[in-house]
Amino acid sequence: METVNQTVKYPARISLNQMVNRLAVETDLDAIFAALAHPIRRAILEQISGDEATVGELAEPHKVSLPAISKHLRVLEEAGLIRIEPEGRVHRVQIDAAPLSAAFGWLTRYRVLWEDRFDRLAEHLERRPRKSSSRKVRRKT
Repeated sequence: METVNQTVKYPARISLNQMVNRLAVETDLDAIFAALAHPIRRAILEQISGDEATVGELAEPHKVSLPAISKHLRVLEEAGLIRIEPEGRVHRVQIDAAPLSAAFGWLTRYRVLWEDRFDRLAEHLERRPRKSSSRKVRRKT
């Protein structure tokens, strides 16, 4: 016998949509960082950080074709960093900061880890007895 509908209970504090969104953001860090790797895509995100823009407005400051900008926008959209909303023939582009927040959280964890390691290394080096700075130099005869 096959079960058609199955009831799944989740804790009251988190909805199913939040769980799916959180998992999607966590698993797409590779896509996020790959999207951020190109300078034009970073510039596009800066352009729309204050307000939405059209595809034509985003293409204007860059010396690339509209199809190239469209490819960059597709990469950003697939990474979840932007939303593109068509309004007739015009496409409006908006930033979605949630994936950036996930990437920032990941980077922060590792920044804290490395800062701690460097602090421990500095303490170790300070406790270590110092050797004399004068060394004998061998001369060829």
